[in-house]
Amino acid sequence: MDLHYDKYKEYTQNSFNTFINNCGISASKDISLIKKAFCIAENSLSDFTRENGNPFILHAIEVAKIIIGELGLSSTSVTAMFLHEAISKSKTEIDIRAFSDEIQRIVEGLNKISKIDIKATSLQVDNFRKLIVSYSSDPRVTLIKLADRLEIMRSLSLFTPAKQMQKATETMLLYAPLSHQLGLYNLKGELENLAFKHLDAASYRFVTNKLKSTTAEREKFIKNFLIPIENELKKNAFKYEIKSRTKAASSVWRKMQIQQVNFESIYDVFAIRIILDSEFENEQSDCWAVYSIVANIYEPDTKRFRDWISRPKRTGYESLHTTVSAANGKFVEVQIRTRRMDEIAEKGAAAHWKYKGVKQVQSVENWLDKVRNLLETSQIETTENVNKISETEIFVFTPAGDLRRLPKGATVLDFAFDIHTNIGARCVGARINGKNATIREQLKTGDTVEVLTSKNQEPKIDWLNFVVSSKAKSRIRAKLNEEEAKLARLGKEIIERRLKNWKLSTFEETITTLTKHYKLKQATDFYALLGSEKINFPEIKEILQKLYAESDKKNIDAAETKQISKQQKTSAHNDYLIIDERLSGLSYHLAKCCNPIKGDDIFGFVTVNSGITIHTITCQNAGRLLDKFPYRVIKAKWREGNEGSFLATIKLTGNDEIGMLNKITETLQQINVPIRSINISSQKGEFNGKLQISISSAKFLDHVLHRLLQIKGIQKVQRINQ
Repeated sequence: MDLHYDKYKEYTQNSFNTFINNCGISASKDISLIKKAFCIAENSLSDFTRENGNPFILHAIEVAKIIIGELGLSSTSVTAMFLHEAISKSKTEIDIRAFSDEIQRIVEGLNKISKIDIKATSLQVDNFRKLIVSYSSDPRVTLIKLADRLEIMRSLSLFTPAKQMQKATETMLLYAPLSHQLGLYNLKGELENLAFKHLDAASYRFVTNKLKSTTAEREKFIKNFLIPIENELKKNAFKYEIKSRTKAASSVWRKMQIQQVNFESIYDVFAIRIILDSEFENEQSDCWAVYSIVANIYEPDTKRFRDWISRPKRTGYESLHTTVSAANGKFVEVQIRTRRMDEIAEKGAAAHWKYKGVKQVQSVENWLDKVRNLLETSQIETTENVNKISETEIFVFTPAGDLRRLPKGATVLDFAFDIHTNIGARCVGARINGKNATIREQLKTGDTVEVLTSKNQEPKIDWLNFVVSSKAKSRIRAKLNEEEAKLARLGKEIIERRLKNWKLSTFEETITTLTKHYKLKQATDFYALLGSEKINFPEIKEILQKLYAESDKKNIDAAETKQISKQQKTSAHNDYLIIDERLSGLSYHLAKCCNPIKGDDIFGFVTVNSGITIHTITCQNAGRLLDKFPYRVIKAKWREGNEGSFLATIKLTGNDEIGMLNKITETLQQINVPIRSINISSQKGEFNGKLQISISSAKFLDHVLHRLLQIKGIQKVQRINQ
């Protein structure tokens, strides 16, 4: 017999039975449902303990107490929570199909939220908060998550100091504001106070010690302050309860920082709450009557009066707040509300949650509003008509864990432009959750997206047809305008040279004529078409010959004939300049701008002082040389036969991993490739390297590139010009 397991079972069963006996659930079917889920969780979590060595299942039991006792939810929520805890820790798949679709839906939402890697920052917290809510197809998912976080914060001393800081920061930035949005003011206050205690222990101790030191004085003052008020309430036959509330340490400290004052200058450190037992139809009139009583006894500060009865807060909060001046110049905040109002203020609207005909809404905020309005009645959980939030946004992660918020329907290209304009402009695709995808691929909430780029990529007009974000559209248009301006400059340079060669009378008149002929708005549009080769010179020649006088036609023809003659002379000799690796006996050399390798398509160019330079057809300078100096171009080809020895430069990009340099050098040694130089730098987990090797031919270089790309961790390999 496993004594450890028996002890575990006895301990957890006693804790669970205590919870069942005190939770207030009487229906046997509900208790049976909870017990069934608890047994699954107990078995799944039997090997897990908390930081103090106690069984982890005790955490789930404490969360269950909060779900029922403090949030007012019922057996469905508790059952879903136990199942979620079981699934989140289990190494094997747990079948929950025996439970209702409603419970399964809640469990699914909780499972999604538990996988969020929260790296909360003040810039991203709103996105994370919305992400949690967007995963909550059933609103109870969010409330259960808040209950879970409250239990963690109450047990925060169990964690390491680093974990305490992480949990406290997440709570202050994420969970406390979400609680406030839902009207869970008590929960929000406790979360803030517990976070403050760990984030700024010294300030927390200072404020709490100040509050403790003034407790006796405060209680005496309150007693005397209330005597005349209570006399009038009894005289007017009100049924009431009076509570005094000391402001939380975190709230006091925040006021001290905002107002730049010391503790003694915070005059609303405590508040008096008058709670009336009123019928619903008399609530407003009774509250105003009590306000009149207080205002007749003590002078109110009209600047600090708040009427949240006539116009309740968006959270459903209702109350009258007034600050009055008492003896010795002290100020006291008095809150006046009914029992119903107080219950909503204490537990949040979730205490009265009832679903009924929820219509689909358009945003997270509207959905939260709808939740608050639903939490008005005592029957809590019937969900047949609950619809999932209508997503107008999606939430997508970068590989580093940063969250990006994009409109629904956003593509990989939208995401790339959201990261940076230059990344978007060079985007050629992505890896979504580790799988390759095109730039058109639509993203969904929770995707992790790694953008792939190429320096040869340029924005295209058709990109505007599938991006949906305004940022992407504006950046694409801006980039296209930049590109069009480049093409326009190129087109203008070309037409200026050609018209000068044709010796036409007036340049500006000719451009105006051509612009009108092509029905364009301005000359730059014509230049851009010319620069992009969408208009050719034979076509322009034909147009001008029809439009201009005979003398100008002769000029054009003569210029064209001269140009053709030059080209014919250049190409009349069908022999090729034969190039080999020795380059001996001839005055020619390989161009450094493109570093030709045997197998590349090449041509020779006769320079003024340096003999013949051999360029690749794809060289960045080839277009300019062929266009401006066609008569200096010589056909060239490589000598057939033995391979040569050429210098090639390779650029590598990949993950910055230990041993990466060894992997690269070993791979090259395996295929007998000499390394001339290697230079590698790394930044933010990524390395960029430049490798210079001796290579026999372009064909063998392709093989080398393929072998390097097969190394695990290398993302991109390409030949570059030195």
